[in-house]
Amino acid sequence: MIKLPNHLFAEIIIPLALPKNYTWAIPESFRDAVQPGIRVEVMLGGRKKYAGIIKRIFAEKPEAFHPRDIINVLDQEPILHPAQLKLWEWVAGYYMCSEGEVMQAAVPANLKLSSESILIWNEERSVNFSDLSDNEYIVAEALELKKELRISEVQELLDVIQVYPVVKKLIEKEVCYVWEELKEKYTEKKQTYITLHPSYKNEDQLADLLNNWGKAPKQMELLLAFLHLQKTEGTVIQPELLKKANASAAQLKGLLDKNILIAEKRSTDRIQLGQKSSNLSFTLSPAQETALQAVQTVFQNRQVCLLHGVTASGKTQIYTQLIQEQLNKGQQVLYMLPEIALTAQIIRRLQEYFGGHIAIYHSKFNANERVEIWNKVKTGEIKIVLGARSALFLPFKNLSLIIADEEHDNSYKQQDPAPRYHARDAAVYYAGLFQAKVLLGSATPSIESYFNCEQEKYGLVRLTERYGNAQLPSIELVDVKKYQQKGKIAFTEPLLEAIKQSLEQQKQVILFQNRRGYAPYQVCNTCGWIPECQNCDVTLTYHKFKNKLTCHYCGTQYPVINTCAACGSHDFTQKNFGTEQIEEILNEYFPDARIARMDYDSVKGKNDHDALIKLFEQKRLDILVGTQMVVKGLDFEHVNLVGIIDADGILGFTDFRVNEKAFQLMEQVSGRAGRKDDLGKVLIQVSNTLHPVLSFVQNHAYDALYRYEMANRKEFGYPPFTRIIQLVFRHKEKHIAEEAAHIMMGGLSPHFAKEISGPAQPVIDRIRNQYLWELLIKLPKDRQRIGHCKHMIMQQTAIIHSNKRYSSVRVIVNVDPL
Repeated sequence: MIKLPNHLFAEIIIPLALPKNYTWAIPESFRDAVQPGIRVEVMLGGRKKYAGIIKRIFAEKPEAFHPRDIINVLDQEPILHPAQLKLWEWVAGYYMCSEGEVMQAAVPANLKLSSESILIWNEERSVNFSDLSDNEYIVAEALELKKELRISEVQELLDVIQVYPVVKKLIEKEVCYVWEELKEKYTEKKQTYITLHPSYKNEDQLADLLNNWGKAPKQMELLLAFLHLQKTEGTVIQPELLKKANASAAQLKGLLDKNILIAEKRSTDRIQLGQKSSNLSFTLSPAQETALQAVQTVFQNRQVCLLHGVTASGKTQIYTQLIQEQLNKGQQVLYMLPEIALTAQIIRRLQEYFGGHIAIYHSKFNANERVEIWNKVKTGEIKIVLGARSALFLPFKNLSLIIADEEHDNSYKQQDPAPRYHARDAAVYYAGLFQAKVLLGSATPSIESYFNCEQEKYGLVRLTERYGNAQLPSIELVDVKKYQQKGKIAFTEPLLEAIKQSLEQQKQVILFQNRRGYAPYQVCNTCGWIPECQNCDVTLTYHKFKNKLTCHYCGTQYPVINTCAACGSHDFTQKNFGTEQIEEILNEYFPDARIARMDYDSVKGKNDHDALIKLFEQKRLDILVGTQMVVKGLDFEHVNLVGIIDADGILGFTDFRVNEKAFQLMEQVSGRAGRKDDLGKVLIQVSNTLHPVLSFVQNHAYDALYRYEMANRKEFGYPPFTRIIQLVFRHKEKHIAEEAAHIMMGGLSPHFAKEISGPAQPVIDRIRNQYLWELLIKLPKDRQRIGHCKHMIMQQTAIIHSNKRYSSVRVIVNVDPL
C-alpha cells in the first residue's frame, strides 16, 4: 500500500485576473475526493468565496506562506479533462493573460460560483427598455448581452462609484436580481408528465369508465386527448396535453383529483438532440472527390491542411464526408464558424445528415443550456459540435478533427475582455493535444495561413470550380463620380436598374453596407458642428427606428439633437448612410418588394438569424440588406444580384491589413450571387476605381492579391514576417495614460528599441471616458526573443501598477492583434 504524504496542496484556478494561480491546502477529509479538474470552494482574502478548479496536486509546502484549507469539494468527478487545463495554460501564456481569465471565458456561467455581488439577467421577464432611464438602459443592455455583471463592471460601465440607486431600480423593475451566495446556479429542468392511474391500465376498466361517463364533457375531451397523445407520442407532458385539448389546468386538476390521471415532475434535458442517424444524401462531384482525397493525403503527413475553395465550390460537403469518417470511428469533431448567423443554416443541413449526433453551441444559449451541452460533450454523448469561437473551450473527450470554416474571418479573434485569443490558432494547439487534425477552409484565406502553406507548415488543397458547374459572378465597377445624385446618395442608376431587372425576373438581391443605423453622423449646416458621444471621441449614429442617437463604442443613447450646441442653428444634414436608411430608400423605390435587414440591431434574439435566413431561403423576401452578417458563407440559390453600396468605406481604413480585409469582404459578398444555374452579377459602387484591390476582386485573383500584399509586408516588416504585440493604456486622465505608456517604453527600449513604435494616441482616443495611448511592438519570429519581450512587458506592467499614481491604469496586452 502506497503511503500518502502527511500534507497535500493544490494549485487552484479561480475566475479572476490574478498574477498567478494560488495554492490551498487539502484537508485530510477531502484527500480521496480531489483530483485535477474538480471544482472546490475556497476563500480568498478572508471575505470572498470562489469555486475554483484544481489544476494540480503536490506535496511540497510553499515556503513563503501558510496556505488556507479548501472549504469544500463541489464535484464527484472532474468537470473537464486534462487537455482543457493544458489549453488554458497555453492560451494564458501565449496571449498574456491569467488562467483565471481563460476559465472565466471557457466555463459556462452556471458552473462558476463566487460570493461577489453579481447582477444576473432575469431570463424569465421580457424587459421593456423604453421604461428605463439612460443609466438603467446602459446596464440592462450590457446584462442582456453578458447575462451577468459584477458591481465593479457596472461602476466602470457608468463611470461612477455610486451605482446602487441604479441597481436598486433595475431589481425593482425585475430586470435582474443580485446573487450574493456561493451556490450552484445550474438547475435541472423539470417537466410535469401525465400518466394514467394504474386502476385504468386494464382495458376493460378503462372502457367501463368511458362508457359510464357522467357530466364534465371538457374533462372527457381532455382524457381522450391524453389517450391519443399517449398512443402517438409515448409520453405526455402537461403543456402539450392542455394545448391539444384546449383545456385549462383546473380541468386537468379535476381528473387528477378523481385519480384518473397522475401528474409527476421529472428531470428533462433542455437540449433535445433528436434521433441519432447517419445519412449522407449527396454525391461529390469529381472535383470535390479529388479535393477530398488530397486532404486525406495531406493528413497522413501533416496536422493542418488549408482547403482553398472558391465560393460555392461545395467545401461543406467535403467537411461532411470527413466528419462521417470520424463518426464511424466513434470520435468527436468540432466544426467552428466565425459568426452565430452562419450556424443556423448549416446546422439544419448537418442535422439532416447526422441527426442527434450534432449539437450547436454559442453565446446566445442561456446559462443552463450551456451547462447541459458542456456535460454531454464531456461524456462523449455529443459527437459533433457546431459553434462559434467559444466552442473551442468545450471539454472534448476524444477529439479527432477540428474544422475552421471561413478561417480568414476576424470574428475568430476575441477582442474584449481577455483572453484575446484567436480561435483558429488556438485550435491548432488544442488539436495537437489529441493528435487530431485541423482543416482550415476559405475562399479567401488569411495571408498568414497561406504563408504557412508556402513554408510547408500546412498542407494546401485547391478547389477551383463551383459545384454543379456554376460560374463565378461577373463583377462590374460603378463609378459614383459619373452619376448625379438626387438627394439619396446610396444608389446609382445602374444599381437601381439592376435591382429592378432582378425583381422582374423573380430573383433575389443582396445589398451590402458595412454600417448599421440610419445615418453615421449629422452635421450643422451653419457652423459644421457634429454631435459626439460624451464618453467617447466618436460621432453619434442616428437610429431612426428608435429615434435615438447612439454611440457604437460604449452603447450610450441620446435624444435626437435639433439645436446646434455651438451656434443654436436648427439646420442639420444627415451624412452618409447605414443599413436602416438603405432599407427605407429601397421601400421608396420598390414599394411592392419584400425587404428585410440583417444587422446587429435587427437580429438580437437566439432564433432571429435563423428565422430571417429561412424567410430568404423560402423566397418570402426579395431584397436582403445587411452588414458583414450577409457576407459569410450563407447559401441562397435564387440570388442573382449582389450590390456593394460603398466600397470606398471598405478600402479607406488605416490598417496594414486593409487590402486583405477589403478583398475578403468584397470577394465573399460577391460569392453569394449565381450559386446555381444563373450567372450572378455583382455591382460595386466606388469612386476610387483605380484602387489595385478592385482589379483583384474583378478577376477573383487571390494569388495576385497575396503576392501584392507579401511584397508590401516584407518591405515594412508586418506579419507574417513579424509578430505584433499591441499595448493599450487606459485611464480617465489623459496625461496619466500617456505617462504610463512612456514608462513602459522606457523599460522596454534598452532591449527592444528598434521594434517599438509609439507611444501614440489611436484614431479614436477616448472610449467610455477612458483615454487611450498605444505602443506597437514588431518582433522577429524568434521564439526566445518573443518570450523575453513578453516577460519584460509583465515586469514593466507590475512596476507601473506598483506606483500609486498609475495603479488604476489599465494595461491591455493584445498579441497578434487584428
